[in-house]
Amino acid sequence: MRAAALVMALLLAPTAQADDECKLALGRGWPPATENYGAAVEQLFAGGAQPGWSFTLLPTAGAESGVLLIPGSEGGDWTLRRAVADERVHFWGPTRLELRTAQTPELNEAPIPAAVATRLVADWRRALSAAAPEGSTAPFADQDAWVFAIGDLRVSGLKPQCELGALLRDQIDLLVEASDEGDEKRAKRWRQLGESLDRMRDVLDTMGAPSAAP
Repeated sequence: MRAAALVMALLLAPTAQADDECKLALGRGWPPATENYGAAVEQLFAGGAQPGWSFTLLPTAGAESGVLLIPGSEGGDWTLRRAVADERVHFWGPTRLELRTAQTPELNEAPIPAAVATRLVADWRRALSAAAPEGSTAPFADQDAWVFAIGDLRVSGLKPQCELGALLRDQIDLLVEASDEGDEKRAKRWRQLGESLDRMRDVLDTMGAPSAAP
């Protein structure tokens, strides 16, 4: 149920105006005053694992959620993990802010082929590096914060818009769906993910984004 709710939340938010009039509201690092909170949520969802890619949604209200890709051993399948906090981590108590990390989040996990995962990681690194060039800073607004991490690259900000943002959101949706499906449906999601990544490469080529590192 929560996976479906996350998918709907990502799909229903309004899209932006024409691509040539739109710039993604993303920047490097954490949005102001969110690092302690965001890091606590990331650690809660990772549970000691070291994700190769992660997306964390820090909402203005309600439970935090995220998607992680965790590398496998010896080149094997990676683990796709969808996580939703059991209760909101960011909580204002009677006298101070509390980060409620003494909880067990709801997790769905599924294998994802290493070839699919590594391609997604490489293409997303290229996309995020283009959307949030080095030297840019993550914006702050009284809206949900979207936080992406790939190795040493962290990009944060508001919900990605334009065609590039729509593709990023579509790929997150596919991962969320795949985390709670059987083998046959997951195989379909991997095909759809590959098609979306193909389109994203075309968009990035049009933008003149540097190619992903091999």
